[in-house]
Order: sequence, then structure tokens, then C-alpha cells
Amino acid sequence: MSEIPVEKISVGIVGASGYGGVQLVRLLTEHPAVDLTYLGGDSSAGQDYTEIYPHLVGRVDLNVEPVDLEVIASRCQVVFLSLPNGLAYNMAPLLLEKGCKVLDLSADYRFDNLDTYQAWYGGDRHDHGTAAQAVYGLPELFRDQIRTARLIGCPGCYPTASLLGIAPLLKQGLAQPETLVIDAKSGTSGGGRVAKTGMLLAEASNSLAAYGVARHRHTPEIEQICSHLTRNEVLVQFTPHLIPMVRGILSTIYATLRDPGLVRDDLLTIYGAFYRSSPWVTVLPNGIYPQTKWAWGTNRCFLGLETDPRTGRVIVMSAIDNLMKGQASQAVQCFNLMMGLDESLGLPAVTFYP
Repeated sequence: MSEIPVEKISVGIVGASGYGGVQLVRLLTEHPAVDLTYLGGDSSAGQDYTEIYPHLVGRVDLNVEPVDLEVIASRCQVVFLSLPNGLAYNMAPLLLEKGCKVLDLSADYRFDNLDTYQAWYGGDRHDHGTAAQAVYGLPELFRDQIRTARLIGCPGCYPTASLLGIAPLLKQGLAQPETLVIDAKSGTSGGGRVAKTGMLLAEASNSLAAYGVARHRHTPEIEQICSHLTRNEVLVQFTPHLIPMVRGILSTIYATLRDPGLVRDDLLTIYGAFYRSSPWVTVLPNGIYPQTKWAWGTNRCFLGLETDPRTGRVIVMSAIDNLMKGQASQAVQCFNLMMGLDESLGLPAVTFYP
């Protein structure tokens, strides 16, 4: 286990007033190796942070400041960019040039091919050299690369839940990639803090609905990592749903097994071995299927497995907190690795239940 540095690491957050930002503030304020020195925002600039989030009175003594990259670079060794898509790529190059390490929570640095990014997210990218430095921030698959990275493209919430469920199947050649179907459900916090009609209580409560069918932006992100795992192009069928709860994602993955004789016990053994060095992934025992409540407020991913001998398919169920392992706490996990700290430092492991 690595030691906590005598001098704390100075850290800043750009986009501190959103849901992802406030998770980061909470985690980094309590992180034993971090000195939180800067909170940046646009519409919230000038406000005391506890005016925005009064539950942090007595815990956070910082104002939200205008976004000034020179000021940020002068104060921070590490910068978290918790911003909407399309903003980070105008900031990261200068911050890196000034010597900062950067963790981007948007989609801007998740893609190997910027043409793919532009096809799904738009924008006019000219930062190819910067993007080439980025490492995909899923520690369970790219731990060694993250340790030496200066720029991390932190995964989306749906891809995190789905890829952790898929990875052993594809890496070990257990499933036919072309048969992958992902049915995922997320709480309303995944839509962010900006007011949207579909997220109103009167609209979302007592209802369940699919959205982004056949065109959700997380599809190419999932496909990119699946293709990396198989070394061949993989297309997946991904359908997300909005469910009337605040936090959590349950991703249910279906695939046809290459060997229909594989049973649940075989897969549990394989998954257990695959994740034996991954402290944040829990492979559940026979017949136990994950619930989002178990992951609430933690950095954990719970995986449940089942096989159907009638159809020759495997069913993998993956549960995470979309704001934590799907966003902020996973970014802190990456921060720990890139700064040579223990991977689990400062991260919550057990939820409050019920």
C-alpha cells in the first residue's frame, strides 16, 4: 500500500456546482492526500459554495470562481473537469502545457478516433495531439496505463456498468460479440442538475421509459472498448431507460455463449478470477442478483450471473451508483492511481441500508 504524501496534492474542480461536481467536492474534501484549492463555475461564479449546497456548511470553505485557466494552473497540480461535453477540449491542452494533470469527466477524451466523437457529439476538434495522450479511465481494464497518464478520459456511467459486465466474456472469448444486447436503466440524476421537463417529478414519477433508442451517445463508447477487448470491430444493441429514482444504474447484458455447455458456476469462477485484483468489483454468489441500492453512495460495482440452457445465453446484471462509480468516485479512483496512491484511498465502500 502506498504512503500518503507529507505535502498534500493541490486539486481543483471546474464545473463544481453540478451533480458530478458536488460528489467530487465531497470526496476530495475528505481525501487524506488532497488539498482542494479551487472550485470553478460559470453561472455559479461568485457564490459561496455552501450557498449552492448548504449541507456542506462547515465542511467546505471555498467560493466558486470564474474559470481562468492561468489561475487554475498556478494553484493546482491536478484538475478535474466536470463539464458538459464539448468544453474540456478547449481547456485540457493548456492545462497540460502548464504542467497540470487532468481528469475529464465528459466524453471529450474517451475516444481513440476524434471522427467518432465528432459524428456523435459534434464540435470541431483540432486537439489530436492532446487526445492521443488520453487514457480511458476504467481502472479494472486499464490500470497500468492510468498509473503513467497525464490525461484521463473518464468513462460514462452506462459504459462503466455495461463494460464491467461484458469484459470477462469478451476478453476470455466466452461469448459471440455480435449477439451482445444491453438493456440498462438509470435514475434521474444521470440527466444532470439543469432543469429539464422530462426530469420533473410530475413527468418521471410512476413511469418507465426508453430513450435514445438505437442512437444513444454511449453506444460508440461501449463499442470502442468491446472492440479493444476482442481486437475486432464489435457492434452492440444498447437501449437505456429512465427509471423514477434518484441514483443508480442496473445494466442487464445478454449474449450467446460460444460453448452452450458453460453453466453459472463456470462463469462465476471465471469472473472471480478476472476481477480478483479489482477491489471495487463484487461478483455475487450463486442465485444472488444485484440491486442498485447496494451500490448507492459507493464506488462499488455488483455483478450477478445466470445462464439459460434453453437459449444458450448468458445474462449478466451489473449495478452501480451512476454518480459515483459511474462518474465522480471512479475519477477519484483514477486520480489515486495516477498519483501513486492506494487505489481505494478516500473512497466509500459500504452503503447506508436501507
